[in-house]
Amino acid sequence: MYVPRTIEPIVASSRFPVLMLTGARQVGKTTCLQRLSAPDRTYVSLDDPLVRSLAREDPALFMQRFQPPVLIDEIQYAPELLPFIKMAVDRARTPGQFWLTGSQQFHLMQGMSETLAGRVGIVQLYGLSRRERMGVDASSPFLPVPSTVRARLETGGSLSLEELYRLIWRGDFPAIALDDQMDWELFYDSYLQTYLQRDIRDLARVGDEMSFLRFVRSAASRTAQLLNLSDLARDADVSPNTAKSWLSILQTSGMVCLLEPFHSNLTKRLVKRPKLYFVDTGLCSYLCGWSSPETLEAGAMSGPILESWILNEVLKSYRHNGRSAPCYYYRDRDGREIDLLIVRDGTIYPLEFKKTASPNRKHARNLAALRRSDRRVGQGGVICLSNEWLPLTESDTAIPVAAL
Repeated sequence: MYVPRTIEPIVASSRFPVLMLTGARQVGKTTCLQRLSAPDRTYVSLDDPLVRSLAREDPALFMQRFQPPVLIDEIQYAPELLPFIKMAVDRARTPGQFWLTGSQQFHLMQGMSETLAGRVGIVQLYGLSRRERMGVDASSPFLPVPSTVRARLETGGSLSLEELYRLIWRGDFPAIALDDQMDWELFYDSYLQTYLQRDIRDLARVGDEMSFLRFVRSAASRTAQLLNLSDLARDADVSPNTAKSWLSILQTSGMVCLLEPFHSNLTKRLVKRPKLYFVDTGLCSYLCGWSSPETLEAGAMSGPILESWILNEVLKSYRHNGRSAPCYYYRDRDGREIDLLIVRDGTIYPLEFKKTASPNRKHARNLAALRRSDRRVGQGGVICLSNEWLPLTESDTAIPVAAL
């Protein structure tokens, strides 16, 4: 079963000679590009050892054998091809000559932007968004403004607590999100083993896989928290420098994202550390040992994992429309915290995430504190489990999670 992806029009209309689709393993990159490929576009996968060997050892011959238009899958396995792709593009600047996918970036992918500068469009794909699963329009990035919220609620249906946590626990990888018969534990166990064996061992050259796995589990248990590298290093029994390197691996492989603090002149005492978020909540649940949606919802991670899911749905609404995600968090040393600031055209749209079905003015009090600054602050809201879109203050509303 194929679910149309929001990003498809961005890919199809690209005028770059090279288009690079990045993202974690199993998010549907290859399937998406194959779906959009014209009959004359050749498909070649560098997962094939023989093809990969040819690409590495004789890239010139590879380019003669697989001429554009071509889709090259898993380009990170043969960065030797990049200079030859550049030369081919410079000979004929035709849009869409090369479509590339890459699950990881690591050190093998660092030359992509330098080698193909001005020639490559880089687009990021996440797992399925809720709206993609439902088959409804997702062509507008999320903003807590009346027109956007109203349109999303009209097509977003309802979402009960049980349904929400099943979505969160199940995760966003298409293979498991679209097949209720897929064994949850077996899928994530296999995914993790593939990640460790193919990407971490082969690409990142991490020597101690067990320590790295402890590091990944520790990161999962700290989703939606301020980043503390010392704690992560202690849990994995590695040095802080190793922990920093491994965190970079998790970022570039699409397993985690870091939400940076909002820097402004609002206060001179802003917290500088980013917040750590696991990207796929199903994988996060598996790593933390939550064996069912019910135990997850009732457990200690119920709030942080809901916050992670909400943030990632917002990020997908931007990334899948080919836009950067202008998202930050705010927290000062006095304890005032706002979960998400979306900054568009110089205006700050503040959002809080709350696991409550009965929001009130107290849940928006930190949004009110932000409005007392000299910044340009737009409509804000509290994304929560309420069934109704209700006003909380003059400028802030309770936004049902079904609007995502």
